Amino acid sequence: MRLRYLAALLLASTALQSMAGEQRRYTILVDNGVKAGEQIVDVADNGELKVRFIFKDNGRGPELNESIKLNADGTIASYSGQGKSTFGSVINEKFERQGDNASWSTGDKKGQAKVTGPALYLPVDGSPELSSVAIAAIAKSGGNSMSLLPSGTLTQQNVASLIVEKDGEKQQVQLLVQTGVGLEPNLVWATSGENPRLFASIAPGYLTLIEEGWQHNAGKMAQLQKQTETKLLTDLASAIPKDLPGLTVLRNVRPFDSVTAQLGAPSDLFMLRGKITAIVPTGTLATKAQNSIDGKGRIVLPGLFDMHGHLSRWEGPLHLAAGVTTLRDMGNDNASIQAMISETAAGELLAPTVVPTGFLEGESPYSARNGFVIKDLAGAKSAIDWYAAHGYPQLKIYNSFPKAILKDTVAYAHQRGLRVSGHVPAFLKAEDVIAAGYDEIQHINQLLLNFLVKPDTDTRTLERFYLPAKQVASLDLQGKAVQDYIKLMKNKGIVVDPTLATFDFLKKVDGTVGDPWQAIVEHLPPDVQRRYAAAELDIPDAATAALYAKSYAKMVEFVGMMYKAGIPVVAGTDELAGFTLQGELELLVKAGLTPAQALQVATLNGARYSKVEATKGQIAVGKDADLLLVDGDPTKNIGDIRKLALVITQGKAMYPTDIYQALGIKPFVSDKPVIERAPMPQGTASNSARHGHRHMH
Repeated sequence: MRLRYLAALLLASTALQSMAGEQRRYTILVDNGVKAGEQIVDVADNGELKVRFIFKDNGRGPELNESIKLNADGTIASYSGQGKSTFGSVINEKFERQGDNASWSTGDKKGQAKVTGPALYLPVDGSPELSSVAIAAIAKSGGNSMSLLPSGTLTQQNVASLIVEKDGEKQQVQLLVQTGVGLEPNLVWATSGENPRLFASIAPGYLTLIEEGWQHNAGKMAQLQKQTETKLLTDLASAIPKDLPGLTVLRNVRPFDSVTAQLGAPSDLFMLRGKITAIVPTGTLATKAQNSIDGKGRIVLPGLFDMHGHLSRWEGPLHLAAGVTTLRDMGNDNASIQAMISETAAGELLAPTVVPTGFLEGESPYSARNGFVIKDLAGAKSAIDWYAAHGYPQLKIYNSFPKAILKDTVAYAHQRGLRVSGHVPAFLKAEDVIAAGYDEIQHINQLLLNFLVKPDTDTRTLERFYLPAKQVASLDLQGKAVQDYIKLMKNKGIVVDPTLATFDFLKKVDGTVGDPWQAIVEHLPPDVQRRYAAAELDIPDAATAALYAKSYAKMVEFVGMMYKAGIPVVAGTDELAGFTLQGELELLVKAGLTPAQALQVATLNGARYSKVEATKGQIAVGKDADLLLVDGDPTKNIGDIRKLALVITQGKAMYPTDIYQALGIKPFVSDKPVIERAPMPQGTASNSARHGHRHMH
C-alpha cells in the first residue's frame, strides 16, 4: 500500500519561533501533480499551534485536527489530536507535561513517565507538523538529537542544502536525515536559519508535501534527495552482503523439495555464479570449494516469494532478512521500479529480484496514482504495449478502471502475452471479471465482495473494507452460491492472492497487536510497536469487534476451502516488508494447509505464477541459488520461518541478523554460520590478467 509512506511521514513527524497570527499552508501532491491534501497551521496570539491536516488517495486517507502548545525549549507542553485515521478509526490522542511529569492517552490507553530534561512526545497518529516541532526543538537544543516520549531517541543530521525560489524570492533549504524513528531513515526538508521549520517532505515518484507556492521546486529537491538516499543505500548494500567468488558449498543440510513438499536427506549443495551446480549426499563429493558453509544439519529452503509487494528503496533489506528473495511488485511508479531493478542488478540496492506487474487504473476522483491512469481503450492498449515492451509478465487492473472496456483490455493484454489480475473494478462483481478473462484476483475482500455488493455499491471507497467486515460473518460458506463460485474459479483456473495478513486490521481493536505481528512486535523499535497496537477501522464497541472478528475468521476459512478445492493460492502481503509474509504463511496454516504446503505455496507457486519457474522456486541443479538456512523446522512449525540464519541470493550471502541490527530491529537468531574461505586455485589471478583482453576484437 502506498500509504505506508504517509504512515512513515506521520511517524517521523515542530518549537517554532512562529509569529502570532501567522498561517502556514502546505499542499500535498501525488506523483502526477494532482492535489491530494493539505496542511494548514495557524499560530494563535498565545503561540498555540492549530493544525488542520487532510490527505486522500485511493479512496482513503487521514483527517486530523491538532492543538500544540510548546515549552520554552521548543518541546511539546501539551498536545491534542482528534480525527480519523487512514481507514476510519477514531483518533483521540492527548499529551501533557508538567515539570518532570509526562502523561499521555491514546483512546482508552494511558501512559505516564518521569522526565528529566528536554524530550519530545511522539503521537501515534500525528500530522507532518510534528516534524516541524522536532526540527526546531533539536536546532534550539544546540545538539543533533533529542529523547522521545514514550521512548527512543531522534537523531537529526544536515546532509545537503539547496536554493529554492518563488516569484523572485529565494531562500536556502536544508535536507535533514532523521533516524531513531521507524524502520528507515526519514529524509525531510527544512528552512535554514536560527528557527528552522518543516519546508517539505518528498517521496520521489509518489508524494510531495511542500509549503504552498513553492511546489515547482519539488523536482530538483527530489533529485538531490534521491542522490543523498542513494549514498545511504549504497553503503548498506556494500556492508551487508558477503561475496561468494568461485565455487561455494553448503554442507550437511536437508533441502526442502518444493515439488513434493518433503524434506530430503542430508546433502551438500554446490553453487557457482549464483546457480546450483550439484546436489549430492553429504560428504560424498571431495571437490574443494573457495567458500564452505557448514549447515550443521539445518533445513535449507528455496528462497521465498512475496507475490504482493509495492517496493520502496528501503524495503529491500527487510524482505531479504525474512527470506524473500523474489518480490512480485503489484504496482508502482514505473520509473521508480525500473530504477530499483537496475540498481539491484548493479549491486547498488539491497533488494530481492523483482518481477514487475503493470498497474492500470481508470481516471476518477478515487484513482490510485500508480503506473498508468487511462480514460479509454486506446490509452489502455498504449499502457499494455509499454508494459509488454519492458518485459512485464502481468497486468494489474484497479478499482476505477472503466468497466465498459474491461473485456477488450483483458483480451489485448493476453494477446501481448501478459497475465491479467487485479481488483474488481467498481460496480462489478468478481464473477464479472472472471467472465472478462482475469487470470488472478487480488485480496480476500475483493473475492468475497462478490456476495455483498449491490449495483450502486462504490468499492472505490472504504466500503470495500467495512462491508466485508460487517457481512462476511453471516455469509453461508457451504451454501450453493459460494460453492458454485468456488467451482467457477476452479474451472476457469483462477489464481487467488488473498493477502490475509494485511486484512487482519479489519478486526484489530485499539491496544492490541494483530496476529501476524505478535511474534515480532517486541523486536521492533518502540514507536513502531505503538503503531502496530493502534486500531485502523472504526470499531466502536465490543459487539462490533466480535462481529468483525467472526467475519475475518470466515475469510481465513474461505481461503482454506479454495485451496482444498484445487484453486491455486499464492502468498502475498501488501504490508510491512518481510515480516508480513511470515504471518501470511501462519494464516495459511490456520486455514488448513500443512506447514509444508504453505512453504510450497510461497516457493513453487510463487515461481509458477510469476513466470520464473524455469529458474526459481526449487532447490535443483540449474536453478538460481536462492537459499535460506533455517534454525528449527518450519515444515512442522511454520513460525520457525522467522529463524533464518543465512540467506543466499544473487551470488551473495547475507546474515539477517546484520540487516536487523542495521535497521534497529532485535534479531531472531544469534548464531551466524561461518563462511570458511579457501585460497583461489593457484594461477587464477594471473590467468585472469593474462587473458583479460583476449576477446577485444
